[in-house]
Amino acid sequence: MSLKELNEKRGKLVHDAREALDAIKANTDEARSAELDARHDTIMAEFDKLEKLIEREQKLADIERRAAEERARNRPNGGDGETRGQDDGEKLEYRHVFAKVVCGVNPSDLEPEERAILKAGMAKFESRAQTAGTASAGGYTVPTELMNQIDRAMAAWGPMYNSDVCTVITTGSGNPLKLPTVDDTAVTAGAHTEGTALTDDGGKDVTFGQKSLDAYSFDTEFVKWSWELDMDSIFSMEALLGDLLGERLARIANLQLTTGTGSSAPNGIVTGSSLGVTAAATAAITWDEIIDLEHSVDPAYRQSPKAGYMFNDGTLKAVRKLKDGDGNYLWQQGNVQAGIPASFNGRRYHINQAMDSLAAAKKVMLFGDLGKFYVRKVGAPVVGVLRERFWPDMGIAGLIRFDGEIGQSGAIKHLITAAA
Repeated sequence: MSLKELNEKRGKLVHDAREALDAIKANTDEARSAELDARHDTIMAEFDKLEKLIEREQKLADIERRAAEERARNRPNGGDGETRGQDDGEKLEYRHVFAKVVCGVNPSDLEPEERAILKAGMAKFESRAQTAGTASAGGYTVPTELMNQIDRAMAAWGPMYNSDVCTVITTGSGNPLKLPTVDDTAVTAGAHTEGTALTDDGGKDVTFGQKSLDAYSFDTEFVKWSWELDMDSIFSMEALLGDLLGERLARIANLQLTTGTGSSAPNGIVTGSSLGVTAAATAAITWDEIIDLEHSVDPAYRQSPKAGYMFNDGTLKAVRKLKDGDGNYLWQQGNVQAGIPASFNGRRYHINQAMDSLAAAKKVMLFGDLGKFYVRKVGAPVVGVLRERFWPDMGIAGLIRFDGEIGQSGAIKHLITAAA
């Protein structure tokens, strides 16, 4: 099914789910209400699966495109009709091919005959690496019939590294970056009496503060794969593993920027937020509590273009069924074709799977000017490949440096559920 067809099916599911709930009236009997409610849940479960399928199909298409580009770059040029490095009539031997590889020629650039000779003469040794011969270590990607796609497990990692959500500052080095702060909102001017000297006792001097954005490092450890797997896999293993390690870096960045302790680690947005509302229940939220959370944030922050909600997908599922006093659903499906995103209570919302689910004493929802959370990136995430160190096999690893801090804690408030 094409992406267009998947998007059309998604729109129909939203229509059917809304139709099911709209059919529940004040005079609807209990059995019918339960039936319609169950139908809504079934449709929305299918909607969630479809959302993940659309995301997976898009990412697979991107991987296939990059893999094709990588294969095109690595394809040897056989147009000269010669075996490179050998004179006509000279027998091609293992030592000749081995010398070419030692001198820096990528095995994938060798002629098929050369690769066969090198593979036959290569001494085997114990190696803990991704391999073609071991199924779970990479052998599943070596096809017996040509299969040009791979079924990858998916897991959303969240929005905290996104400049559309937070304020992102990128620096070339990791030196501490100081963020000046000031809160003068509680100070006012006073009445002036004609002919009276102005007070000069320092009682209303401006008080400045400072927060530090440092550079905390995280790595993926090395992932190794064999020379045979690199040659035999239909995929570019370097590109595939690079994508997977990039996702690992994204997950640790989102986790730390969400719930980091602030002690030898980033100060996560949930950790640094201030209390807005304490819910009455341990595992549920009411419409009134959501209104209270929004109005616990000063109107100056609520007017920001980056003002919005943040919660995980489980919380979204719970609040999808909430209605305001006029019977309107808070969660609104956007118009994909018109480029209008889905909204919650008329505002943007962001799904962050690193946030807590509904349970006792959990900070399950944020609201405020999310742009007041500052993410400091040091350069860009780095994914590097080592060939010589693990030769003839290869290894790949990723590194990332970042930090996070809330500028003003009052700009972002959280809703916490009641204690058990």
